[in-house]
Amino acid sequence: MVSMATLLLSHESYLTHDTGSHHPECPERLNSVLKGLDQSVFGGLTRESAPCASQTDIGRAHPGAYLSRILAAVPAEGLRQLDGDTVISPGSGEAMLRAAGAVVRAVDAVAAGEADNAFCAVRPPGHHAESDQAMGFCLANNIAVGAFHARAVHGYQRVAVIDFDVHHGNGTQDIFWDDADAFYASTHQFPFYPGTGARSERGAHNNIVNVPLAAGSRGDVFRGAMTEEILPALVKFRPDFVFISAGFDAHKDDPLGALGLTETDFAWATAKIVDMAREACAGRVVSALEGGYNLGALANCVVAHVETLKDH
Repeated sequence: MVSMATLLLSHESYLTHDTGSHHPECPERLNSVLKGLDQSVFGGLTRESAPCASQTDIGRAHPGAYLSRILAAVPAEGLRQLDGDTVISPGSGEAMLRAAGAVVRAVDAVAAGEADNAFCAVRPPGHHAESDQAMGFCLANNIAVGAFHARAVHGYQRVAVIDFDVHHGNGTQDIFWDDADAFYASTHQFPFYPGTGARSERGAHNNIVNVPLAAGSRGDVFRGAMTEEILPALVKFRPDFVFISAGFDAHKDDPLGALGLTETDFAWATAKIVDMAREACAGRVVSALEGGYNLGALANCVVAHVETLKDH
């Protein structure tokens, strides 16, 4: 089968996940991203509508009654708060299933050689969702669902997630903690929400690498963390499949964070991850959108990220 280069997955249902007026994780985020990806330079992207993840898919990352509990909480009308940050509306159930389903489909496409890599323009985001707890705007841990699908369905035993969101992905860390064949590495502002992500948090099998960044850190510090700590640990792990939790709220203009990264820094990190994946696992990379709350900066960062996935 002829490769289709980079696959872009999204779905209109993500816009029906209503978090209320003035909530930073709003539908306008996705509109800004998709507008940026409508530029002619992205005419060669293959675009698909995301399917729904199955109960089996979700259950690998969120066992037991988690999915049914979240879906039962979805209101018939109006808004409901799951916690102080996490709001759901009548459209949230489908959006959650299709956000996780986008990553599942991306894995299938890359595994089948239908795409070299993929970017999932999704909401709600996922990396704060723990195995049994929605939080931090996140309902299902989209990346973890995709990683375990890669293992269970396609046999890619050793799965790795690189997370450069400004917030630590406590959910992915929680889900991967006891799994020797699941690697999680994160750069993030610290101390900061959600309070996790200290260097001492290394997982039950030394399979987690946290590199906290002080508020005000800029691209040189971020690049040093990636070059000196995260990428060497990823190479040592020898992944079969690499995932990116692509949060862009570490950008210097983001209202929710206090780091100083630019579009160039995210493009640089993307290129380094793709290079490593090309050497370790035939370039198998799937990226999914996490945070990013300045609409202009978010769109520009996604453009830089996807252009690097496409061209590098």
